[in-house]
Amino acid sequence: MQYNIALLKGDGIGPEITESAVKVLDRIGRKFGHAFCFAPYLIGGCAIDAVGVPLPQETVDGCLASDSVLLGAVGGPKWDHLSGEQRPEKALLGIRAALGLYTNLRPAKLFPALRGASPLRRDLVDAGFDIMIVRELTGGIYFGERGYRQGRFGEEAYDTEAYSEFEIERIGRAAFETAMKRSRRLTSVDKANVLETSRLWRKTMHRLAAEYPAVAYQDLFVDNAAMQLVRNPQQFDVIVTSNMFGDILSDEASQLTGSIGMLASASLGETTRGMYEPIHGSAPDIAGQNKANPIAMILSAAMMLRYAFGLSSEAACIEDAVDAVLAAGFRTADIIGDSGAAACSCTEMTAEILKAIG
Repeated sequence: MQYNIALLKGDGIGPEITESAVKVLDRIGRKFGHAFCFAPYLIGGCAIDAVGVPLPQETVDGCLASDSVLLGAVGGPKWDHLSGEQRPEKALLGIRAALGLYTNLRPAKLFPALRGASPLRRDLVDAGFDIMIVRELTGGIYFGERGYRQGRFGEEAYDTEAYSEFEIERIGRAAFETAMKRSRRLTSVDKANVLETSRLWRKTMHRLAAEYPAVAYQDLFVDNAAMQLVRNPQQFDVIVTSNMFGDILSDEASQLTGSIGMLASASLGETTRGMYEPIHGSAPDIAGQNKANPIAMILSAAMMLRYAFGLSSEAACIEDAVDAVLAAGFRTADIIGDSGAAACSCTEMTAEILKAIG
């Protein structure tokens, strides 16, 4: 079977970790009899440098014509002086909207071998945890009206959060269906004691909860959810929340696993295409030094195999290989923790994972 993948390497460490994912997919293709064909396109800062815009139309068209999309990372201090509409990060919002990707799945799983890298006490992580954060991706304050105006203290900036019942129900159903495939526990995170958008969010989620009686459902305010993640992450299975809250909470959860370099994500819509990317940034401070942790990108490729192509055995093969390599003691610099291991380079970690795939 042949699969056509749009490759958005992006900026910083993006090209390095994307190359690792390509090598892993090529190895999986040979092992299981698939052909993965990659078409590279520009996005983010490198697109600004090449053609003057962060998201060229050619990139949008190429992604729409593909079977799936792999994204490395975008942004860096080189482009920090640009206005909001011209910054590399604007490309992320644009490509998500163009592809209709309203559901972001961000698993936060603590690998047994990395318990020592977690900042939490050992008694909190010995049993491990496996959380799926379902983040709404194309609405809320990131997509709302914004600008500058004269306020009572002079010039002020504003960003507007707005959610429709349709948008909330759409992400809510995705979360309930995800919970049904796991341990049937769902926590909805909002700020309904303050925000009108959260009150509509909670009202809509309660209506949906009545349609899923098999799912144990609860509400949490976002500040409490942030505390509970640190106090006892094992209490959570699936968390659903808005765009901004999900952005923040998933980064917090990533640190509980030992490193943001370990977390993959899948952005999904109504089709099977999707876009798959690590949740970390472009890490410009280590770009080009062969120090990046490629695991999040490699696990993102595994999510692509599972969700976009229905290749569960192939995805599990990658995940098992990562688990085996970590259990064998191999570490990039960000996940050394208290292991005492020497730091692997990006290419060395990739080579070990390729060996484990066989």
